[in-house]
Amino acid sequence: MSVNRTRPAGRHDRRGPETVPPQRRTPQRMLRPHHWFAERLLAVLSGQRPVHWMLGHTIGEAYDQLAELAPTTPLRARGARPVVRQCHGAQPAPGVVEACASIAAGEQVRAMAFRLEQGPDLRWRCAAVELGTPTPPTK
Repeated sequence: MSVNRTRPAGRHDRRGPETVPPQRRTPQRMLRPHHWFAERLLAVLSGQRPVHWMLGHTIGEAYDQLAELAPTTPLRARGARPVVRQCHGAQPAPGVVEACASIAAGEQVRAMAFRLEQGPDLRWRCAAVELGTPTPPTK
């Protein structure tokens, strides 16, 4: 009696271990700048990272805006961990991206708007950030 040790019992497909499908998650280096910044800004505003984590990624008043928003934002509240649901960006001028993102924490949804500017070194930096008021949960 021969036992097939290449597949778990009850499995009948022909796919072997070497044909595992690729991961669907997009690597950070391949994201558009506004998607990358939305995740970073959320990490600071939700208390997962300290404000100074954004020091090299902000210009102008953006760092001061983050420092003012971070300690008081409801995104720091206990409960569901906030996530970026959607993020959209528009390029009104070369080297400028104005973006908005919807942030969900459980049933609560907030809007976040921010502006990115590309410096002479071709690095993107956040120039402004704002948080909208929360929407009440739907019943």
